Amino acid sequence: MSEAFTVRDLRRRWKPHKERLGGSSTNIRFHRACSWLQQVEQLNKDASDFAILAQWIAFNALYGQWDDARREPQRDQACWQAFIARMLRLDQDDRLESMLVENKPLVLRILEDEYLNKYFWEEPCEKRARQSRNSKHKARNWYLEGNWTMIIDQLLGRIYLLRCQLMHGAATYNSKLNRTAIKHCSMMMNHLMQAFLLVWSDHGSDEDWGTMCYPPMTVVMQPSN
Repeated sequence: MSEAFTVRDLRRRWKPHKERLGGSSTNIRFHRACSWLQQVEQLNKDASDFAILAQWIAFNALYGQWDDARREPQRDQACWQAFIARMLRLDQDDRLESMLVENKPLVLRILEDEYLNKYFWEEPCEKRARQSRNSKHKARNWYLEGNWTMIIDQLLGRIYLLRCQLMHGAATYNSKLNRTAIKHCSMMMNHLMQAFLLVWSDHGSDEDWGTMCYPPMTVVMQPSN
């Protein structure tokens, strides 16, 4: 079984880069992500709805990009897909691959859950449910092919749907109907974020991660006359 890392462990691993990089956006992204994951560690087991939201915020701190032309954040899916591709290129230690192999049963449970599949919600019915559950069989082929990009992207798509349901008031707090999905997705986000932050720390400290959204303002802006 792979080693588990706390936020404190991750921060210690990052500390040499933190001191070297100062107030860089790379440093701020890492700090923002860890600040939310630390809150997840402090939540009790009955606060899983909040945990999945905080975990996604931590992830968004890493992948988010600013659109200079439109002066607003870029679309989530395009940003995280580019982020995944980059993570896999940088992952010289195969942490992401090892994590996905070790947690294959959890991955398959998430991918076969029809309620986490946006295709099912386009026209909820038993036929769509069966077709949605077939994603598990596709995932087995992705494992055989070593298509880690597809597996992570599909996982994040499912988790993002759940995140949106919670964020936009499309689910009841602590609902009995989504406890299993919440539990599985939060567990998966924990594994993903640990792997992402380890790769970021070990191989991504000198990468240009793009323009982050809403950088901290250290100077109070005065209104123009």
